[in-house]
Amino acid sequence: MAPRVLVSDELSETAVQIFRDRGVDVDFQPQLGKDKDKLAEIIGNYDGLAIRSATKATEKLIAAATNLKVIGRAGIGVDNVDIPAASRRGIIVMNTPFGNSITTAEHAIALMFAVARQLPAADASTQAGKWEKSKFMGVEITGKVLGVIGAGNIGGIVCKKAIGLGMHVLAYDPFLSNERAQEMGVKKVELDELLAQADFITLHVPMTDKTRGILGKENLAKTKPGVRIINCARGGLVDEAALAEAIKSGHVAGAGFDVFEVEPAKESPLFGLPNVVCTPHLGASTTEAQENVALQVAEQMSDYLVKGAVSNAINMPSITAEEAPILKPFIKLADVLGAFVGQVTEGPIKQIEILYDGQTATMNTKALSSALLAGLIRSQVSDVNMVSAPIMIKEKGIVLSEVKRDKTGVYDGYIKLTVTTEKQTRSIAGTVFSDGKPRFIQIKGINMDADVGPHMIYISNTDVPGMIGFMGTTLGNAGVNIANFQLGREKESGDAIALLYVDGPVEQAVLDQLTANPAIKQAKLLTFAVE
Repeated sequence: MAPRVLVSDELSETAVQIFRDRGVDVDFQPQLGKDKDKLAEIIGNYDGLAIRSATKATEKLIAAATNLKVIGRAGIGVDNVDIPAASRRGIIVMNTPFGNSITTAEHAIALMFAVARQLPAADASTQAGKWEKSKFMGVEITGKVLGVIGAGNIGGIVCKKAIGLGMHVLAYDPFLSNERAQEMGVKKVELDELLAQADFITLHVPMTDKTRGILGKENLAKTKPGVRIINCARGGLVDEAALAEAIKSGHVAGAGFDVFEVEPAKESPLFGLPNVVCTPHLGASTTEAQENVALQVAEQMSDYLVKGAVSNAINMPSITAEEAPILKPFIKLADVLGAFVGQVTEGPIKQIEILYDGQTATMNTKALSSALLAGLIRSQVSDVNMVSAPIMIKEKGIVLSEVKRDKTGVYDGYIKLTVTTEKQTRSIAGTVFSDGKPRFIQIKGINMDADVGPHMIYISNTDVPGMIGFMGTTLGNAGVNIANFQLGREKESGDAIALLYVDGPVEQAVLDQLTANPAIKQAKLLTFAVE
């Protein structure tokens, strides 16, 4: 059955057609974004929800979305999506961070020109019948120093355009390497140096705890007298009240703002001040950008629902369409490794270590770890998945570590999971053979080679004579057919394990018969979601 997507905001017919062309059943109802009750009533029928800004994916709506797997936002901002609620329900949240990059960068440059030449005020004066040439004295852009806070996607485009205008560009970005800065033709500096030297400052960073109020009263005081400040990124990066005071004092010569601390912005300390240009969050408002993000969200959602590819997800590691088929058997392996330990471990888990050896260390280990964690806690939370599992692990306060290393053994690559509780440490390792099926290769440090089946019995015992016969006879008398039987031991008369692949579920009474033998320490029925 084809996956179903509801489009509850305006998307172009071309974007809607992308869903259809890729095998997705799409329901185009753009009016629903404003009808939250109707939307909540029907959202349980869909696998995907495509939105812009009108639809509010609240915790209440997400709770009603019993089948929803992905929410796609045509645009960068996801303020209208309750991401924690979606993550807890295992719903991927995607945005489209690149579709409006050029448009937003151009708007920043446009505001810079508008502030430099006081264009809005000059326009209003001229259309009012005045001719005040001397009142609107401006400054040139050419030769001035532009300070760019955040030189990522949009900031990088601004840098390129500013260099084309003959500006000298300083960039502050902790993630910008010296080599990349050199390629871009900008000078990488610390924030204080940028503040002291820039004639214009433009911000292009996300809103985080570290960037909130990055241009507050203290940092505004460090800026060069006569500076002009542009913000097309996020409201709250600049302290609007502190900036208003700096403009009134004459220290800041002007500002261009497209975003505000509170939106819609009905009022702001910046409103009405001389040489302050304000626009109503128009950064992405061009015909081209709106079409680009619509097409992009349709492509991304379709790729996930049809192929399992994940791109531009807010709450899950990305998986490209090219790596999805290669990664798929290893995601299954990671899931069964986690499921094994989750089913045999008793007591709260304190620590988790995931080791990637050889070939697996070069893969998308974030996705593999997410799958492994989902398998690990599925015995406790039945509806957990790759999105919700890492959050649940973090909420439980479990210490998680990931180790990668070059090939060390006979296998091209394998994954090993080790968990620690208050009473014990338990480990399991597995790999994928050429048939694409997962196999267990080590349990509790004991080497073995075992297929993974839907129903398996795990037995931990002391290595003494007669155990194989006892196990076989007990299961045979109960009518349990053994498809595969793998054994391993630490040393003679030491710890041993048996892993039996059986044809169906086994009653607890049969397991109790096994553990009645004093040599058997544990006998557990395990179930795995394998074909």
